[in-house]
Amino acid sequence: LMIRTVFLIPFFLLHSFFAFAEKSFTHDVVIYGGTSAAISAAVQVKKMGKSVVVVSPDQYLGGLSSSGLGWTDSGKKEAIGGIARDFYHRVWRHYQSVDSWKWQKMDEYGNRGQGAPAIDGDRRTMWIFEPHVAELIFESWVKEYELEVYREERLDRENGVQRKGGEIISISTLSGNTYNGSAFLDCTYEGDLMASAGVSYFVGREANSVYGESLSGVQTKNARSHQFKAKIDPFIIEGDPSSGLLARISSQSPGKDGQGDFKMQAYNFRLCLTQVEENRIPFPRPDQYDPTQYELLLRTLIQGSTHVFGKFDPVPNAKTDTNNHGPFSTDNIGMNYLYPEAGYQERAEIILEHERYQKGYFYFLCNDPRVPEDIRKKMNTWGLAKDEFESNGHWPHQIYVREARRMVSNFVITELNLRGKSDTPRSIGMGSYTMDSHHVQRYVAKDENGLSYVQNEGDVQVHPGGPYQISYGSIIPKADECSNLLVPVCISSSHIAFGSIRMEPVFMILGQSAATAAVLAIEEEIPVQDISYDKLKTRLVDDGQVIELEKSNRVAFGRGIDPSQMSGLVVDGANLSFEGEWVESTSLRPFVGYSYFHDGNGGKGMRSACFPFKAPKEGRHEIMVSYVASGNRAGKVRYEIKDEKKLSSVVVDQRKEGSTDNLWHSLGSFVFKKGEKYDLKVFNEDTEGYVIVDAAHIIPLD
Repeated sequence: LMIRTVFLIPFFLLHSFFAFAEKSFTHDVVIYGGTSAAISAAVQVKKMGKSVVVVSPDQYLGGLSSSGLGWTDSGKKEAIGGIARDFYHRVWRHYQSVDSWKWQKMDEYGNRGQGAPAIDGDRRTMWIFEPHVAELIFESWVKEYELEVYREERLDRENGVQRKGGEIISISTLSGNTYNGSAFLDCTYEGDLMASAGVSYFVGREANSVYGESLSGVQTKNARSHQFKAKIDPFIIEGDPSSGLLARISSQSPGKDGQGDFKMQAYNFRLCLTQVEENRIPFPRPDQYDPTQYELLLRTLIQGSTHVFGKFDPVPNAKTDTNNHGPFSTDNIGMNYLYPEAGYQERAEIILEHERYQKGYFYFLCNDPRVPEDIRKKMNTWGLAKDEFESNGHWPHQIYVREARRMVSNFVITELNLRGKSDTPRSIGMGSYTMDSHHVQRYVAKDENGLSYVQNEGDVQVHPGGPYQISYGSIIPKADECSNLLVPVCISSSHIAFGSIRMEPVFMILGQSAATAAVLAIEEEIPVQDISYDKLKTRLVDDGQVIELEKSNRVAFGRGIDPSQMSGLVVDGANLSFEGEWVESTSLRPFVGYSYFHDGNGGKGMRSACFPFKAPKEGRHEIMVSYVASGNRAGKVRYEIKDEKKLSSVVVDQRKEGSTDNLWHSLGSFVFKKGEKYDLKVFNEDTEGYVIVDAAHIIPLD
């Protein structure tokens, strides 16, 4: 796929033209980056009594946390401590004020979050927020801790890193300013300082064979989510290969499963949308709008897909964090491969391509008369939130760089570490989110009859099995490459491991831990590789970091209740069929078989499951379903079954314990004919909380 050339005045030249006179600054710790990790690290340095400067290539602080990603991806909240937890506590404090709820009342918001309730009153934290609220918190830290921040200061990546022996002495920016320090942190999403310092790194996906993994490299067989449900013809004239491919489909082979490449999971912007008329800006028509770029989307919609509304996740004040969802969505697949190594000008062009694509996507859905009318009308009720990103046309400041460079140090954290199959020494924090890669390629596949159709490749969503530790070795370079640099964002990890680590709370955790290590190294005048882990661990724990969890909080592994040992008929596991995206899990016991499934507390109205069965006997049967009740479950889960008398709909509260061992829950009794086929269905529409699907037990009563 080719990126169209656009012509821009280089912003770094404009910056240099207006820059102040060249200056030199000296601090104990120099942090390059304006992300959530950068500000968290700076706060920690000040708490430890050292001087620090934040050299930010961006004007706005907080990275994705303040640029649309308000639907926090975190996994287990118990694994988040320290400064990161303080951030989410300050979010909670903000929304305790009635004045914070301008477009919606607090009690109208609900409490649906990603992996846990949005508001945790017991822990005084809140995990879902508006973009400007996150930015206010980062700016409040700047004032409260009197942080010295220089904005729009871009590293001179060619000549800006001065070294003496194995140490960085200073970094210089394109404005001519120089920042001297004893320790340096690269807190950028791209790893620019790390690369310019000569530290080893990798771009792309390692082959599975490199680290003994199963989920890195090319993934065609595992790429079941966000996939085309029907076989969509890829050609401009359907059935005619000579007419050429539709836009945004690659003509290249995706490669063999498990094979490595230098490609990246797709980027997008996390938009903040609203339906509140007084606060809504209609989706703008982008420059150079080209409706032919969305022909594949149109064919998908004509086939009956309604996926375009699948990830309008609610944040306070009747707004959303809108993310990619479905086979053709806001992810600009295949258009970011050059981004990590690109110069500033080329990156600007890639970002502009993504902005035009995503604006065109929504404009097309709202205005093209070929789009099904119901989708077009519904999308026109949405628009950009007027009170967000006001200085940038209500568009997020930061593109979602899901992955760029990744350091290669003496310790590389991999899928095996996340799954608990390999030891992870010297923990400095924890992660727990799903090993998650978005799609990397869109290509042409062929069925057994030679028929061509469109497929996406690269999406992986596999739970690691519970919270896992992140090693200090993964944020420090090899000792012979640099002795005073720490890299808490582009850490030393494989592609698929980074897919779980790359969450904003984890970046804040690692930023704090990296800053702590930097100060300890300065105080003892030793390389960062040589600090005492015992001292580091003690300080981290004292400052509230969570570096391990009790095993009782870990996810259960292995087989659950054996269905073959149960009386009657049990429908479980491979016998189920699913619509939409469901996550396989073993988090809470007991369960039937090897695992159970949940809807991820998302895609409401887009996901359902079916328990098909043949009645074992003639007459009346009781149907029981299994799930472990919990406070984060859904309260109104609808089951549907048509027996010989009528179609019945039963609503179940999955937060309440069942009649037997908090596992089995009766749906009532129903009349079936022996040997006839029936379907028990469960839906996640109009639910708040996790919808659980495990097993159905069909018990003859007559």
